[in-house]
Amino acid sequence: MVDLKDLLADLAAESAQLDTLVSPLPPSGWERATPAPGWSIGHQIAHLAWTDHVALLAATDVEAFYATVTASPDPSRLVDAGAEEFLAPPPELLARWRAGRTALADALAAVPNGEKLPWYGTRMSPISMATARIMETWAHSGDVADALGVTHPPTDRLRHIAHLGFRTLGHGFAAHGRAVPTAPVRVELTGPGGDTWSWGPADAADRVTGPALDFCLLVTQRRHRADLALTATGQVADEWLDVAQAFAGPPGTGREPAGANGSPA
Repeated sequence: MVDLKDLLADLAAESAQLDTLVSPLPPSGWERATPAPGWSIGHQIAHLAWTDHVALLAATDVEAFYATVTASPDPSRLVDAGAEEFLAPPPELLARWRAGRTALADALAAVPNGEKLPWYGTRMSPISMATARIMETWAHSGDVADALGVTHPPTDRLRHIAHLGFRTLGHGFAAHGRAVPTAPVRVELTGPGGDTWSWGPADAADRVTGPALDFCLLVTQRRHRADLALTATGQVADEWLDVAQAFAGPPGTGREPAGANGSPA
């Protein structure tokens, strides 16, 4: 089992990698559009700051966490509204994000063993919450990197995201209104260092293979399946690659294939 302390260290490292991308930007750079429609780089960081904030509430003040949902005039816009609420001039936003992610890490480390935290449509252990924060930070880092035209170097921290992607197989089907399959799926991925990461029964008929980076891009819906070097064997595996999502909530819209408009969405 993954140690929470190690997860929080990886979350800090993932956040720091994104911090180095955005902290040198002039104010105009924070206004640059990202692949997420209507979201600038500032919106991406504001979203992370807001999500850290509500995750902190989930870990420290359950009633206040639930109030973020019940007080919302339009729950379907909760994520967008949160990003808009936390959007601020770059120095203020950067300071808020840094303070919030530190406070969240401290709060998750203090959660009693066995306790689960409320989240949107589910409950999560501190380990699951930390893993989800790594996933989100990595995904939005990719959006920022795409906006800046730079490479977001893959690291072994992708293993956390791939693990979450595998664990959320059923959620992807359910979120898209499909029956959750009972057939097991084997996932075998090649990590950035060339080693093999695997989940699921070794003798499963349904299988997904390919680069870990591509699998993570798929389950975070940052690239279309058609643009990734993933191979699905079996009907369940094949359908999964169409609906996979590692994040909670309703189905995401995903990205268009690169060929649809000449570049990744």
